Amino acid sequence: MRGVRRVDYYHVPAAPAPNSLVVGGCAVVPDQDGRILLQRRADNGEWALPGGGMDLGETFAGCIIREVREETGFDVVVDRIVGIYSDPEHVFAYENGEVRQQFSICCACTLVGGSLAVSDESTAVAFFTLDEIAGLGMHPSHRIRIRDYLADEAPFLR
Repeated sequence: MRGVRRVDYYHVPAAPAPNSLVVGGCAVVPDQDGRILLQRRADNGEWALPGGGMDLGETFAGCIIREVREETGFDVVVDRIVGIYSDPEHVFAYENGEVRQQFSICCACTLVGGSLAVSDESTAVAFFTLDEIAGLGMHPSHRIRIRDYLADEAPFLR
């Protein structure tokens, strides 16, 4: 949601009740050295996997490809599903009154082209090692997705 600030609530009893559900996706995109592509989100300042909401008329893989391109400048192909994340105790409250329950499908992707670019949805884009990621300000849900990606097992349902 471009230009609208948000607050993430993760297992917070006083969180507002959700009034929206949007199919969303994110991507784990490693480079040739195994570093993981992240963006610093403009709406909350946290580092995150690239991703966003699916548009009407597009496939889910198309959503992932579009979001990675829009937010980072890179082109990817979708390889596999890492997991499906639908924790009802994880909601995003936007300043416009929307309170969205998390529903996200995370995919592992292969980098196939493009070049690094910062969009209006991000303030920075970079590749990071796992040790570097450990020190970044990042929502716990994205750390879980990276951990699940590294496990390289059947898709997780969380």
